[in-house]
Amino acid sequence: MAIDTPVIGLIAGILTSSSLIPQLIKTIKKGSAEDVSPMMFIVLLSGTSLWAYYGVLRNDLPIIITNCFSSFLNIIMLGLKYRLKGKTD
Repeated sequence: MAIDTPVIGLIAGILTSSSLIPQLIKTIKKGSAEDVSPMMFIVLLSGTSLWAYYGVLRNDLPIIITNCFSSFLNIIMLGLKYRLKGKTD
């Protein structure tokens, strides 16, 4: 049984993008983002935004969807970093 190539891309993208979810959950539960590097998320956001744009240029829905989702999670993490700034454990 062969799996369609876009389906493989979509699954890979979802798994990769979802890797941020445990960090988001931990940050929300702790109520602190002290140990989070904002530069890492700025670089990731830049990369995922460019990947999404690349997906638009290629009309590649799996690339667009997964990188938009990843960009969204990066924006949330950056928002938490600055919203929780100054809060410690």
